[in-house]
Amino acid sequence: MDRNIVIIGGGFAGTTLARHLEKLVRPPYRVILVSEESYTTFNPMLAEVVGASVFPEQVIVPIRQMLTRSRFIMASVTDVDYARRVVHGRTLAGNREIPFEHLILAFGTRANLDLVPGLAEHSLPLKLVGDAMFIRNRVLRQLARIELETCPEIRRRLGHFIVIGGGFSGVEVAGELADYIHSIRRFYKLVKDNELAVTILQDGERLLPEMPGSLGIEAARLMCGRGINVRLKTRAAQVRADGVTLLDGTTIDGGTVICTIGTKPNPLVQKLMQSISLPVQRGRIETQADMSVPGLEGLWAIGDCARVTNAATDSISPPTAQFAIAQARQLAANVARTLQKQPGKAFAYTTKGAMATIGHMKGVAQIYGVHVTGFPAWLLWRALYLARMPTLGRKLRVFVEWTWSMFFPTDITHLRFTRTHEADEEPREAIIDAPARTGAAARRISYRPTLRLRVQHPNTNF
Repeated sequence: MDRNIVIIGGGFAGTTLARHLEKLVRPPYRVILVSEESYTTFNPMLAEVVGASVFPEQVIVPIRQMLTRSRFIMASVTDVDYARRVVHGRTLAGNREIPFEHLILAFGTRANLDLVPGLAEHSLPLKLVGDAMFIRNRVLRQLARIELETCPEIRRRLGHFIVIGGGFSGVEVAGELADYIHSIRRFYKLVKDNELAVTILQDGERLLPEMPGSLGIEAARLMCGRGINVRLKTRAAQVRADGVTLLDGTTIDGGTVICTIGTKPNPLVQKLMQSISLPVQRGRIETQADMSVPGLEGLWAIGDCARVTNAATDSISPPTAQFAIAQARQLAANVARTLQKQPGKAFAYTTKGAMATIGHMKGVAQIYGVHVTGFPAWLLWRALYLARMPTLGRKLRVFVEWTWSMFFPTDITHLRFTRTHEADEEPREAIIDAPARTGAAARRISYRPTLRLRVQHPNTNF
């Protein structure tokens, strides 16, 4: 039998695990990373893509560039045959089987658009690079439409951007949106400042509940000072094509609603629950202290898809990049110990802190108990993610581009990626606002992110 250690998932958890495992294991074992995308996305920076603070290629890293001895296979996993010890994958060359001795599940979660009525039909999620580029294009189109409208009410509605969720993603995208629309307004000379607005809705007493209370309060203060309408203890009851209805019955008119709340399990979880009796609780895969899956020898789970207990606090690890990376490092050591017939160690991690941006060159952070706000916090944020970039060459290139963007206007290019044979067709994006098509049917036709950034590498020699 092939002595493969197969990792499913190319996010923070999967790539970090592969990079550490390839340093710890030797032939006849080999590490194979399987992902349906050929790159890792730095999801915490997607809000900055929305605000054109960074370009999309600066928040993704090719997986092949991150690995030295591990094998990468671009495939969509369809099932796992645990009895035969093979992973079923759909590749560019058709269906293939990938044998394994150890299998690690690290495939993350999906956005949940079923939490609020109308969310799936009328809101824009922020989970992928394509989502970020689509929202950015939407902002540019809304400003262009305002210039062509004569009705004051319609103009104000088109210029109102509503963000649902006051966690990390919500605060970051609201701050970036506010900076972006006001910095590019000068290029839309018929649009007035008072016709542009950003509102953030938080169903809680403060923003950033994951951070210390004082930083959540400071974030709200800074955002209000920049004209962002912060609505605390406010819950959306329904999302409409022209705004949001709140739980108390009041309505907020808006032309764009962005959703940053809620996750749901990867569809593969449900399939594995049926095929191999995968233990799942609250949508996350149950694990033992060493991150192995109980009752299934050689099966492990980490990252957002896993329910891993943190022995340092005796609580369930939160679904954050910081914990995914820490789990990956510990699991690499545990798998290596298992191969040597030694017991693994329980996962234990003490958080180093937390950071969030609240707009271009603004942020809040807690590092080892020290609170930092404003520009220094934003610099720490950038430094952290720059440090995680692979290869010195890529670090240097991204650093130069980030530094350059600090001193020049943000980009207002509306990227549509029209191909030659599509040049005379009706633009897909225009369909969204066509009155003849509404609701779910219109969304199925029109919601296609303009940039998927999928780099395909035929690679099927298993």
